[in-house]
Amino acid sequence: MSEQDPIPFRRPTIAHAGSVGAPQGITSGSHAQATPQTTRFNRLELNQILNLYGRKVASGEWRDYAIDFLRETAVFSVFRRSSECPLYTIEKSPKLARKQGAYSVVAANGLILKRGPDLARVLEVLDKRVKLLQH
Repeated sequence: MSEQDPIPFRRPTIAHAGSVGAPQGITSGSHAQATPQTTRFNRLELNQILNLYGRKVASGEWRDYAIDFLRETAVFSVFRRSSECPLYTIEKSPKLARKQGAYSVVAANGLILKRGPDLARVLEVLDKRVKLLQH
């Protein structure tokens, strides 16, 4: 094994009472316990959200954010000031993917501004640019 090769890592798990051949408290992974799954944003989704966030910070509208990974929902909250409640939350709920769409943007008062299956289209509701009208 050279220095560039990755070192394989196996996480020890708790052994069942009476298992033979394994040190006390460690087993070979065949009886590994299932960890509770959480919903997360993948890299592409997070990239789209952070691009919008960066534009809004540059324009002075937003100043802080928080990310929460819950069991059924991933939430990206946007704040004007960190001491206040969030202005908007961008939520991902995979259970709603076939019904209403997995993504939604929710205002501070709980009103769902936009919901759909495509994150880029859902984020458009927050990225309204001012257009000049000429007479």
